[in-house]
Amino acid sequence: MKGSILITGVSGFVGAAVAKAFAADGWQVKGLARTSSPTTNLDGFPGDIVRGDMLDRAAMARALEGCDALAHVAADYRLWAPDPEEIVRHNREGTRVVMEAALAADVKRIVYTSSVATIAPLPGGAAGEDRPLTERTAIGAYKRSKVVAERLVEQMVAERGLPATIVNPSTPIGPRDVKPTPTGRILVEAATGKIPAFVDTGLNIVHVDDVARGHVLALEKGAFGRRTILGGEDVMLKDLLVEVARRVGRKAPTISLPIAPLMPLATVSEAWARVAGREPMLTRDALKMARYRMFFSSERAKAELSYTYRPWQQAVGDALGWFRAQGMI
Repeated sequence: MKGSILITGVSGFVGAAVAKAFAADGWQVKGLARTSSPTTNLDGFPGDIVRGDMLDRAAMARALEGCDALAHVAADYRLWAPDPEEIVRHNREGTRVVMEAALAADVKRIVYTSSVATIAPLPGGAAGEDRPLTERTAIGAYKRSKVVAERLVEQMVAERGLPATIVNPSTPIGPRDVKPTPTGRILVEAATGKIPAFVDTGLNIVHVDDVARGHVLALEKGAFGRRTILGGEDVMLKDLLVEVARRVGRKAPTISLPIAPLMPLATVSEAWARVAGREPMLTRDALKMARYRMFFSSERAKAELSYTYRPWQQAVGDALGWFRAQGMI
């Protein structure tokens, strides 16, 4: 064994993949999961499960006992909430509690899971790590929450010697997307014929298992306080929908919609969501983000971590296969 590592958020999509990757690399894995978390990804977990919440200081102290390393993956990954500031509070304070507990436990190395949500897109190109967003320039509560949390980690590295490196996954897809994530929901809805049109935007798609392996590499090789994008390939949304349609035997949508006329529909969708108590189908923040092609470069990860990724079409196929096995499509 290489040592003992605590991984937060192991009931979730990325956390489950990260736990499997560290176990395969020879680490003794402990996973933190809330008692209310779904159990699908905990079946056959390659280590011990510790029940607790990342906001609970006592639970974090207990979970980190005897650990050499930490992978803080847990996050409130919602693009919309009735109270948007709740997302910011969860991710800021959760990160603060976890990192302070790690300092108290004298953990030797930490990999912190941030997001490309903290990086400004590059018009006409693929953005790198040198384009950090500020809280003021981030669109929506989720992006603001990740910016605030990432800046907190950077500050703790600089001022308190926190031994943390930062990874910024792009848009992971693949198996074990239990909720599903917002991107996973696009795949499910496209596969079931619920997306008849699209907007002219793009995203960087990466297999979740490649992101997970990137966490292992970052813990071993990443510099403290340095951010590294863990991405894959840049893909237009239209091409993603065509690939999903091809794999499930449906006709791909061909109607491209302008963004501006959709704003009133998003306003109505959000208002109805507050009444119905469920996530809206369309949000104003999502449309604002769709004005940009969210393309990113993983050249730093390739050069410094020996990071690699598989073709995006394979990630789509693995995701759809898992959703089909779960009865979601």
